[in-house]
Amino acid sequence: MIDLEQYGNIPVNHAVLSEQLRDYRSPNDKIAAMERCGDIIRLKKGLYVVSPKISRKPLSTELIANHLYGPSYVSFETALAFYGLIPEKVYAVRSATFKRAKQYENTVGRFEYVTVPQKYYSIGINQQTVENEYTYLIAKPETALCDTILATPNLRLQSVKAMQVYLEEDLRIDFSGLQRVDCEIIRQCTEAGKKKEELGLLLNFLKNKIMNYKKK
Repeated sequence: MIDLEQYGNIPVNHAVLSEQLRDYRSPNDKIAAMERCGDIIRLKKGLYVVSPKISRKPLSTELIANHLYGPSYVSFETALAFYGLIPEKVYAVRSATFKRAKQYENTVGRFEYVTVPQKYYSIGINQQTVENEYTYLIAKPETALCDTILATPNLRLQSVKAMQVYLEEDLRIDFSGLQRVDCEIIRQCTEAGKKKEELGLLLNFLKNKIMNYKKK
């Protein structure tokens, strides 16, 4: 019998499972049977994750998002919520990719992928390691803010004050968690991405925030 617990909560593809089940007359039938009884969960065609009742590990939607469609990293409201910068509960895991936009919905949740420019893609990504067991890619707070601005349609801001209103009233950003800001990340995003004017306003606004924090 295959030892499913060895995979923990890391997604595993059909080929790996088939190899482990090569002694069975029909590995595909066995995989289908494991799915029916709830030992494994189908994430998409050919990709599974072991059920927590077997792995004894909680599922990680961020890790699943990285594996479902890539290259990608978790960002936008999902990353902002992860860092405690927005109060709202996030109902979909949103990620950035330089490939075409994509959506998946399975029993674990809803996963959305938003296209960003390829030369912009690699800026400000954090490798988040959990309990020395697995690692996933997530945007740093500054990149998540830039990604959100890039992905918001019809966003036209023309002043630092307008940027402040957007961040504080529309996104409801809690800036108490951003006392240390890496302005270099935002500068790189501004140079490599679209909406250069809006990202420039974001940079100026956060620089002012940093100065105000230092004066306190």
